[in-house]
Amino acid sequence: MRTLWPVSPLESGQAPAITDAEVERVLSDPARRAESEQSFCEMDPAARELASAIKDADLRAFQEGVWARLGNEFGVPLGGLDLLSLAVAAEMDPWLRRAYGYLHDDATLGYATPWLAEVLFQRSLQADCGPDSLLVRWRLAHPAGGVANAWAANAPWVADPHIVAWITRGPCLDPALGSSVQMVSPAVVGEKPCLYADRLQDLVEFVHALCHHDDRSGCRLTLPVEIELVGPPGTGKRTLAAQFSAALGTSLLVVDAAALLGADVPLAAALDRVVRASRLARLTGAVVYWQDAEGLNPRLWEVARSFSGLALYGVRSPVEQRSSGAVARRSIRLKPLSRSERLSLWSQLTSLPAPQPIEEWALNPAEIVSAASVASAGPAAIIEACQRNLYQSPSELFAPLPCPYTWQDIVLPPDLREHLAELERQARSRHEVYDEWGFGRLCPLGRGITSLFSGPSGTGKTMAAQVMARSLGMPLYRIDLAGVMNKYIGETEKRLKQVFEACGRSNVVLFFDEADALFGQRTQVKDAHDRFANIEIDYLLQLMEQYDGVAILATNRKAELDKAFLRRIRFIIDFLNPGPEERLALWRRALGADLARVPELLDRIDWESLAAKLNMTGADITAAALGAAFLARADGTRITMKHIVHAARREMTKHGQVIRAGEWEFN
Repeated sequence: MRTLWPVSPLESGQAPAITDAEVERVLSDPARRAESEQSFCEMDPAARELASAIKDADLRAFQEGVWARLGNEFGVPLGGLDLLSLAVAAEMDPWLRRAYGYLHDDATLGYATPWLAEVLFQRSLQADCGPDSLLVRWRLAHPAGGVANAWAANAPWVADPHIVAWITRGPCLDPALGSSVQMVSPAVVGEKPCLYADRLQDLVEFVHALCHHDDRSGCRLTLPVEIELVGPPGTGKRTLAAQFSAALGTSLLVVDAAALLGADVPLAAALDRVVRASRLARLTGAVVYWQDAEGLNPRLWEVARSFSGLALYGVRSPVEQRSSGAVARRSIRLKPLSRSERLSLWSQLTSLPAPQPIEEWALNPAEIVSAASVASAGPAAIIEACQRNLYQSPSELFAPLPCPYTWQDIVLPPDLREHLAELERQARSRHEVYDEWGFGRLCPLGRGITSLFSGPSGTGKTMAAQVMARSLGMPLYRIDLAGVMNKYIGETEKRLKQVFEACGRSNVVLFFDEADALFGQRTQVKDAHDRFANIEIDYLLQLMEQYDGVAILATNRKAELDKAFLRRIRFIIDFLNPGPEERLALWRRALGADLARVPELLDRIDWESLAAKLNMTGADITAAALGAAFLARADGTRITMKHIVHAARREMTKHGQVIRAGEWEFN
């Protein structure tokens, strides 16, 4: 080209120009050029001094401190660390970008490049800066965007902002993870009570058994370890995870998996967040705890497993194992606290005496902590705090039922009253018998008290449930069958589960009116509707068997209930139509004969005849007494037998009993 060009580019005034000397340098033998550089460094005194200082700095940088940690934790070789150090340096001192451009002999290349790292540090980067390199895998550094060939030797590389901040300013959280991560130090853990000491010791021994100890690397796991903590919210999964990490001498990195990796997050973004959370755990030497990890994409579990040596997962129910490689896995289910454990936790939180909800309600640790925080405000504040979980439940599925009646208000035969009293005694003392006496071993599935009130309408089943709940000091909640039953497959089961979860630990009496609508007999499967109806019944029977609270079911069609359901009932109490003695007491109570101010409204009532001749239920007697009062008020007189008989005839007609004039004769 020099021969063919008639005029040199420099002589023609063209700019910028590439000189002959540059071309000679570029086309010179690289081996001879490296030999000349080596000879210069050995002969020149200043170069020899600089080479010694560089070697010493290089050795110290990669044998201790943050660079050594990056190499040890992420396995990045020295060549990759060379490239990363160039990228970080450019962020620390932007003026170095001009030096990078000078060394590249290209003012537009003011970035770290694989070529620059190779010529400066004299190490090959062929396997250290590709798409499968550890720099890229751990998101430590990556090629800058907008480059046609991102993996070329002169492609610009940039360091991850979190890594730059970690190296320059010290330990810090990754801004890309936002508020979804939190670091829990062992010092904070030491202030909390240990509720599951045996489980904690078991986990520590399990991990230690899988560790390989040596002087160089300390304790290293021989294979990935996953620990699954199973339990509903508030059972102390996170606290146990923090105590476990503290027992290992490390911090706990809590990651809100539901917020960080939810279904609305694109898979690529979720995978990146998994890597970043795992990277942060490695940088801090912490154990990572994935909180609310159920329902995640199975691929995310696989990625988390490949990046974390030891990880804990908090879930409500066990997750199916999908691991294709070697992994050590433990699943720990956190059981509900016993009465003694609840009292022990309360005593560690406050010096005030334990109130009745702490002793009798199946509260979880979080609810006890919440109640203890307001203990100084009095019993009402404690009860409100304990019932807060119930108030947050779907109110369209159940509603509170008022309990204005006491044992003095209900009229029952002596044997029936004694049967109800036995039910009350068992409901009141069940915690002592199950926990303190140890008879809970006989009820492995559920420790609830379930009773069936059967009998004709109006015989006092609902009133007995109200009396029972008031006597026990427990709210009464009636299940709304219209809200629970749903025509869509699986929806009824879902709503039933919501009901039992909301009421199971809230120390309420669960009342199923007209229970035969839910607990009817399973039928022979003739079509898909029969099959799914039977599934609903099976699921309901399972929920009833696992229920730990007090449940009362009322029906006037006992024969239509499934036999498997009756086997699970602790008490079956039959309500019969009242006899003459009970009807006498019911008439006198309904008309207010025992009250001080009401008898003056009555005119010559034949109580014995009413009780003997009118075979009516308690509800019918109440309605007839109310109707008689309105008739008397309309006539402007006191209540007479005429008014009572007329109102009673109306009530009997409702049941299909037509009473002709003259059939009832009263004195």
